[in-house]
Parts: sequence; C-alpha cells; structure tokens
Amino acid sequence: MSRTTRLLTLLQVLRGKSRPATAATLAGELQISERTLYRDIAELTALGAPIFGEAGVGYVLRSGLFLPPLMLNADETEAIVLGLRYVDQRGDEVLSKAAADALAKIAAVLAPEAQDALRNPTVLPGPRGYGYPQNAVPLNVFRQAIRDQSKLNIDYADAQQVPSQRLIWPLALGFLNEVRIIVAWCELRSAYRTFRTDRISAAHEQGERYPGRRSDLLRTWHKQMQLDDAGRFTPDKN
Repeated sequence: MSRTTRLLTLLQVLRGKSRPATAATLAGELQISERTLYRDIAELTALGAPIFGEAGVGYVLRSGLFLPPLMLNADETEAIVLGLRYVDQRGDEVLSKAAADALAKIAAVLAPEAQDALRNPTVLPGPRGYGYPQNAVPLNVFRQAIRDQSKLNIDYADAQQVPSQRLIWPLALGFLNEVRIIVAWCELRSAYRTFRTDRISAAHEQGERYPGRRSDLLRTWHKQMQLDDAGRFTPDKN
C-alpha cells in the first residue's frame, strides 16, 4: 500500500484499540516492520496526531485528533449505529470487521451533542439468532466475482438435494436472518435466480466477464421482484 494509505490505516487501527497496543502488534496487523511502524508513528505525531506511547506498554490514540466533527443529529446517529450493529450480527467476518472499523471512524469525528446517542442508543438490533449454515465456498469467492463481474461455475443442490451445475452471473450477496444467498442471472434457466450459499458445494470463475453493467442487471432484478413479491429472495427450486 502507499505511504499515505498506510498512515491512514495506522490511525484507524489505533482508533479501534481501547487499550495500548505494542509496536509488534501494530506492525503485525499492518504487515510492516517495526522499524517502519516507528517511523510512521513519528510522522503522524509530527503532523499533530495525539499518539502516546510508553516502552513496554504500547501506543494509544487519545482524544483530540485533528478532524472536523461529523454533523449528525441523534436520530441520524442511531440509524447508522443500528445499521452497523445489524451488519456486525449478520455479516460475515469481512463485513463485521468493516462495520467495527466504520463505527470507530464515526465515533472519532462525531460532534459532542451526538456522542450520547452513540453510547446510549434508544434502538437495538435484537438477538443474534441461531447462526448461519456452514458454507463450503468462502463468501469472498462470491464477493470477488461480483466485483469483477466474472461468470461463476457452481455446483448447486436444491431444497430436495437434487444436484445441478450452473453458470451464473453473480450480482449481489444477500444476508437474511437464517441464510445467505447470492443473486444471479442463471444461464441454464435464462432467468434471474437466488441461490443459498450453503447449498453451493463448489464454485470457480469461468474466466469470462458477463456482458452489460452489473448495476443495470441488478436494477432489472429489483423490478422483477417488485412484480413478483412471492418470489422475493426465494432460492432456486428447479
């Protein structure tokens, strides 16, 4: 990563620590040498970042970071916090970490009058539930294919455990209360379909990008769902 990105990432890592972190810990998280870490901390401190360190204890980022306050009112703050905590409960490891990082960034620049809404929200996301079925294929495989607009060959089993092989155009991941799905165009059915990720036993990129723009395809899928509420988020059954 670039030096600027590394410095900003270091600030974010420190912002997410509630206790001092050692140089070895920080260097490990950033995948850099301790020598580089010491140099980056010195540079950030020279720029005014309130980083304090003590030998044998570690580094901590204290309040007073030179960033403008984020002007959100109490309702806006609670809406964001509720959404991020919902993601933390129902997202995978990647999204849960991203939600925690985002919340730490917001907390660091939130205006004082909105801080109470962050610490003591009036809305809660509810219980975590019973967990999701195990996936044979990591969600990152689907996430990367969606971002690359790459066609995926998948081995799929429907609700009756009937296996099939599909070539799909992955459009989005859906996180429901009990299952996770992938929204896609299915070349076998020549139609939009949703597939439960826990029923996909194998997936690999076909080596070809699907045509058109993902945003346009997703918009068409949304319109189809509006016309067919009964089929909303229903995993493929045929």
